[in-house]
Amino acid sequence: MKYPIGFSSLLSDFALFALFLGWLTTPVVGAPVPDPVGFLMPQVQEPQIPTHTARITDFGAVSGGQVLCTAAISTGIDALTAQGGGKLIIPAGLWLTGPIVLRSDIELVVEQGALVQFTKDTKQYKGPALIYGENLTNVAITGRGVFDGGGEAWRPVKHAKMTEAAWKGLLASGGHLDAETDIWTPPGVDGFRRPKMLVLSHCQRVLLDGTTFENSPSWNINPSFCDDVTIRNLIITNPYFAQNGDGLDLESCRNVIIRGDRLDVGDDGLCMKSGVRGRQGRGPAGGAARPPNALRPTENVLIENCVVYHAHGGFTIGSEMSGDVRNIWVNNCSFIGTDVGLRFKTQRGRGGVVERIYVTNISMTDIVTDAISFDMYYEQKGGGGSAAKPVPVSDGTPQFRDLYIENIVCRGAQRAVQLQGLPEMPIRGIHLKNVSITADTGLVCEDARDITLDHVEIIRRTGPVANFKTSHDVRIDQLGFGTGAPTLFRVEGGGNSGIAVSGTDLKGAGQALELAGSADASAIAIKQ
Repeated sequence: MKYPIGFSSLLSDFALFALFLGWLTTPVVGAPVPDPVGFLMPQVQEPQIPTHTARITDFGAVSGGQVLCTAAISTGIDALTAQGGGKLIIPAGLWLTGPIVLRSDIELVVEQGALVQFTKDTKQYKGPALIYGENLTNVAITGRGVFDGGGEAWRPVKHAKMTEAAWKGLLASGGHLDAETDIWTPPGVDGFRRPKMLVLSHCQRVLLDGTTFENSPSWNINPSFCDDVTIRNLIITNPYFAQNGDGLDLESCRNVIIRGDRLDVGDDGLCMKSGVRGRQGRGPAGGAARPPNALRPTENVLIENCVVYHAHGGFTIGSEMSGDVRNIWVNNCSFIGTDVGLRFKTQRGRGGVVERIYVTNISMTDIVTDAISFDMYYEQKGGGGSAAKPVPVSDGTPQFRDLYIENIVCRGAQRAVQLQGLPEMPIRGIHLKNVSITADTGLVCEDARDITLDHVEIIRRTGPVANFKTSHDVRIDQLGFGTGAPTLFRVEGGGNSGIAVSGTDLKGAGQALELAGSADASAIAIKQ
């Protein structure tokens, strides 16, 4: 099986890869391109910031965390803007502030030793984020300082995620406890939409470099509808119990490099989204026009050398998917203790096509649930299973196709792989090569077509190595499974065909094949 990316068998075949992505006429990135793979994508341009500089203390900012510096920071940004732009420096010290609104041609430099604490007075905030910029060109946040979002003033907390001592402390602090959901909400924020830490919307040439973003009320970093984005060397943290405490959510952005970041958060870590969520992105009922750019894809993204610790997913696509996600390469990353390792999620009604995704050289340990998960029933209770019935295909039908996952090692997961499509829209073209996973249970494949397992090792503790339901055109070559597996393959129901197994030593298994329900042995051919 040949893969349309510069994998080991195709390192020199750059022209084929460029042709596949339709990028033959696109400039090639210089230094940021990983070597020697030769991943081709459009040039990612960094902002060009004028050389003027100023310090927030020039405009009356007082350190110590007792005096609001909101006006000083705003005045400094305005003063530099009047000069055509420049760098506003936040020096070492503790600085208390309200919301920060960025401008074009401005770089906010948060120096080593600077801690910017956002005030917990929730009435100060009217916009979507603590730090916000819209329709900007050339904007940057750099430096080794820290932004603390004061998220504890905003966040609801689930009882189940807290120790009893911590939970008692929350209840004693005031706020509101919903007895039905067992969720506590801080005082003064009932019904208020929590802001994100940083939102940059419809911007061009964005740079985030070296800064720590922590303790956000909601998502941490959220570029949306942006072009030419570079995000590198960030530290992004939220408490493990932070609801919607995502690390990095990239929405409908083009030409992005994400490199060398460290994340430890309360929801998904590195997450790709697109368009406006659900039916809003596909036009309101009654035929009214959809919002402008509602279906704009996220495309041309390189993610490499990142580490994700606690998170719901290490690398995630979805579930907000009214647009498409395509041309993404995730390389040389580590996921340690995330709930899911590689997480692809969507559901009926959200639409969007996820395609041409390449994931290579990933190390994972202590994954709580699935090492690799494709789930088209996200947030739909009772979805999936053999009782699932097809519904008519529409523009709200999501699609997963043409994903290539190679050189993956996972040591410790609840389940090795979930491949769960829809009966009316199976997932297609999922290719796993040189993958080794140890897990409690093996692979489950349902409503899927054109699946390749090439040199895949699944060492499970219980149950079959691989389960198939309504699966078609599955090619398995040189499957490894350790020793003591009672069953290699379980085929369930009559809706399977074209499962072909080759190059696999069956000696370590109790039985090669188990048929369940109305399954027919002709659905699978095992060739030694």
